[in-house]
Amino acid sequence: MELYVQDYSIRSLFPKIRASACLSVSLFPTNPTILRRHGRRIGAPGSVRMSTMGPPAAEVATLEQPGGKMVAELVGVFNELTERMNTKALSTSSSHILFKSLKLSIPILQTLPIAPDGRSPLSRTLSVALVLADLQMDAEVISAGILREVVEAGCISIYEVRSQIGTGTAHLLHESYRVKNIRSKVDVLDDDSAAALRKFCLTYYNVRAVILDLAFKIDTMKHLDYLPRYQQQLFSLEVLKIHAPLAHAVGTNSLSLELEDLSFRYLFPYSYLYVDTWLRSHETGSKPLIEIYKEHLLQSLKSDPLLADMVDDISVKGRYKSRYSTMKKLLKDGRRPEEVNDILGLRVILKPIGNMSDVGEKACYRTCEIIRSVWKEIPNRSKDYIAQPKANGYRSLHMAVDVIDNGRTRPPMEIQIRTKEMDMLAARGMASHSLYKGGLTDPEEAKRLKAIMMAAAELAAVRLKDLPSTNHMSMEIDRRDRVFRLLDKNGDGMISIEELMEVMEELGAQGEDAREMMQLLDSNSDGSLSSDEFDIFQKQVELMRNLEVRDGQYKAVLNEKLQVADGTGFIQSYREELGDSLRVS
Repeated sequence: MELYVQDYSIRSLFPKIRASACLSVSLFPTNPTILRRHGRRIGAPGSVRMSTMGPPAAEVATLEQPGGKMVAELVGVFNELTERMNTKALSTSSSHILFKSLKLSIPILQTLPIAPDGRSPLSRTLSVALVLADLQMDAEVISAGILREVVEAGCISIYEVRSQIGTGTAHLLHESYRVKNIRSKVDVLDDDSAAALRKFCLTYYNVRAVILDLAFKIDTMKHLDYLPRYQQQLFSLEVLKIHAPLAHAVGTNSLSLELEDLSFRYLFPYSYLYVDTWLRSHETGSKPLIEIYKEHLLQSLKSDPLLADMVDDISVKGRYKSRYSTMKKLLKDGRRPEEVNDILGLRVILKPIGNMSDVGEKACYRTCEIIRSVWKEIPNRSKDYIAQPKANGYRSLHMAVDVIDNGRTRPPMEIQIRTKEMDMLAARGMASHSLYKGGLTDPEEAKRLKAIMMAAAELAAVRLKDLPSTNHMSMEIDRRDRVFRLLDKNGDGMISIEELMEVMEELGAQGEDAREMMQLLDSNSDGSLSSDEFDIFQKQVELMRNLEVRDGQYKAVLNEKLQVADGTGFIQSYREELGDSLRVS
């Protein structure tokens, strides 16, 4: 029997596995439940089970010991984080910090009780770490995110973090606790006290610690349903008044918008539902409307011969206006729905040939002409900040277009057109503007703090950067090869049984578990693991983690689509049965 996933065979993916072996790698210390798909046995998410074409009797070994499972978890989490991190930020020292943090925290997190929101501590910690990785935070910030729950549980102290991981990570943990407790500094959370707290955070706390705490806030906001309604509202009000503006101030705009929308949903659920329904009513089919317009515009721009002679590169970014911002436009500004002209937004960024500014300006105006040929421009909504820049130097073309499709009404779409240089200058100006909106009412003070923030980030980058090396082999390290190099401590190009035993003992498992893992992965039986043999193992772990993620995505979609009356009680009965079986396993 052979396992198939998405029309390809595990046997073809891992040809080096011995024909007599059946390998099972559990990503969590649970016994795998057996699922069936098209009549074939498939290990549940969290396990890899490989068998031969022969009868079950041919299966001779499974990787069932805790040590092997923890190594699989370590490898899977490390690779998932580093895949999302900026390559330039992933130095050797950064890899060591992340790896040590994971080795220290994973065995502890697996022993902690399930969180009140129903998630395992390991799952919650990984969720926060992935948010930080997506924000392109450095290894010290991510490692602090990994270790915070372990420290909060009293399993290790900040002093132990400092001695085992590093001073930078310990300092960020300490600072993040100060940011976390900022609300306790005031008795009443009104607008004035919220602004004062934001200014205090921006002035006295490490900006990376602020971002670290924001990652925990966004994770908590996504899992508030278990709390009583009044607690949901209290927490959401704090986030809306303090943390969402803080996220905007430190430049994590995506976090700010998401925090605002989540707070809006808990504070004003009916209003949120109305706005969300109105915005969704403009969608057609499964593909987001903004993606359709973005692709259409990009194709039109790239097919224009005049523009092609002016630019080397064209990029188009798209965004929806957030639910919270839409609500403010409709209620605070008193606009009618058809008067909100930036529900849909596109930004065209051009890279002129030779980076010549005069060519770039001509390219912007040519782009504007092309857009007019694609959609109808809305009169009196265009602004030329290239001919007449703003006082802070901001330059761009703004226009609004009517995107009525086959008689179906759509909200007007705002389009910004600028060169790459203009976009960079706009981002720098936006940083000071964000700080101003975040609570620093003096623009000069905002500029000064922005300079401090950038200097702090640059210092962290320099501290974690690799020193120049004369060894050309170390210049380019494949992401998948990083774990192998971290486990190969003596640098001989092989992972020995002693090195495997050492990492298992560091994870709190029996070193003897390494012999079982070595026997299963060592395909040429030479008593050690080569990079190719270990790479096979990493691919197995990655495959099963992807299945686990996909199962979570399917669960969320099906949960939304299958909200139907269950007169028979079958669905509820099955859910309880499945929950019981998962708890038992």
